[in-house]
Amino acid sequence: MPIVQQGSINTTALVVPDLYVQIVPPQNLVLNGVPTNVLGVVGTASWGPVNQPVTLASMADYARTFGPVLARKYDMGTQVATAVQQGASNFRCVRVTDGTDMAATYAIFYAGGSYPLELVARYTGSLGNSIAVNITSGSQAGTWRLTLAIPGLTPEQFDNIAAPSPAVFWTNLANAINNGASALRGPSQLVVASLGSATSTAPQALSNQALLGGTDGATSINAATLVGVDTLPRRGLYALRGQGCSIGLLADADDAGQFSVQADFALSEGVYMIATGPSGDTLATAISAKQAAGLDSYGVKLMFGDWLYWNDQTNASIRLVSPQGFTAGRLANLSPEQSSLNKQLYGVIGSQKSGTPGSGQTTSYSSAELAQLLGNGIDVIANPQPAGTFWGVRGGHNSSSNAATNGDNYTRMTNYIASTLAAGMGQFVGQVINATLFRRIRATQLSFLQNLLSQGILGSTDGSLPFGVVCDTSNNPNSRTSLGYVQSDAQIQYQAINEKFIVNMEGGQTVQVTRQTLPSGQISS
Repeated sequence: MPIVQQGSINTTALVVPDLYVQIVPPQNLVLNGVPTNVLGVVGTASWGPVNQPVTLASMADYARTFGPVLARKYDMGTQVATAVQQGASNFRCVRVTDGTDMAATYAIFYAGGSYPLELVARYTGSLGNSIAVNITSGSQAGTWRLTLAIPGLTPEQFDNIAAPSPAVFWTNLANAINNGASALRGPSQLVVASLGSATSTAPQALSNQALLGGTDGATSINAATLVGVDTLPRRGLYALRGQGCSIGLLADADDAGQFSVQADFALSEGVYMIATGPSGDTLATAISAKQAAGLDSYGVKLMFGDWLYWNDQTNASIRLVSPQGFTAGRLANLSPEQSSLNKQLYGVIGSQKSGTPGSGQTTSYSSAELAQLLGNGIDVIANPQPAGTFWGVRGGHNSSSNAATNGDNYTRMTNYIASTLAAGMGQFVGQVINATLFRRIRATQLSFLQNLLSQGILGSTDGSLPFGVVCDTSNNPNSRTSLGYVQSDAQIQYQAINEKFIVNMEGGQTVQVTRQTLPSGQISS
């Protein structure tokens, strides 16, 4: 009584009399939507892997992996921190350098060019200079303990390192650091150890020595460095390929010359890139720079260079930072059918145009200024908003000049649906083309779209079905299917965003009021 998977045997050529049980997989596949809250951030840091995407969920994760927020341009931590304040909690972070970054080092008991053991910080960066090294007596008699400490993290202790002889001790210590001392004490996440030439040096106590020479490689960073290269190994922005990011930004990359490159990446990866103009920009300069860069893409949201004042608690200062992190973080915390328009931002305490609290400056954008910006595909963070006196994104537009595609909701819905189909529909490749395949393809897509409708992500003003899928002989004639082609055509109507709300009021002593008669129990107007 063989039990087989459907399709693994030829059921028209059986010879042996028997019972054959075939396992038939579910005929209607289910598509689960891809995440739309993944925010990719590229920038500089004082610690951590370089040009490698790292998954983070909080500022605590960031501090452990990349060090503290730094008060400088192109700092990745600043963008993550401002995004976290908006509710973002799913990051892919890529640290970049200008190539001059160095790892901190320390040669234990260095003398005359010789030393028994050298410690090299696991990552390049200035944070490595704060790694403290201590050698004390171990918990067991005749042993030693090495403690490695860095501010903000739990110290690493390598205890009970035996010392039957100096050479054996230094070998044991290097092995403990590099390979771990026990199941509970794994390899060091701070340093890598290598033996020197003076392994005959007897171990002795060492107190609060620090590694030296670590540098960030952030002196000559620019927007082109953040973009990086798209050849293996990928660097910068291109390290985010295949990471499932729905939103991305290059920290403080205000060079208009790199806008079109970001647009190309956005369209190829289905990522909504958040770009920014330079600090203190003017309307005329911003519009001119965008036009000169040829930026006109639904894949990029360009924020006006009216940078924001933000309370940097890590550095205990009020800093001027780009609007990217605030915008990206708010979008990451919204469902894809939503717009950033009129949604409150948190942590903003002023802008270059409005000034800081207590400055006496209360300038806000006029309708003419907003019309000029939004009409040219440039969005801005401003206060007030239509719903009240708070900071928020004023337009909810991307950089496209096409009114049909220039909303945040168009970009995010299009990317979301396309990415979901790309992630799930590949299961049909390699299957036999017949009516059953057509039905299964159509049913799978309709099921996914129906889920979006039931969750309010899709909808219509008149209650009609806002989508349709065609996959049959009408769009798959034999002349095409005989060559191995199958085509599925879907039409999906997105929900529009209420941007211009008109409320008509007729008042006066001579007004004749017409009341609507409603069914019993309802209040008439």
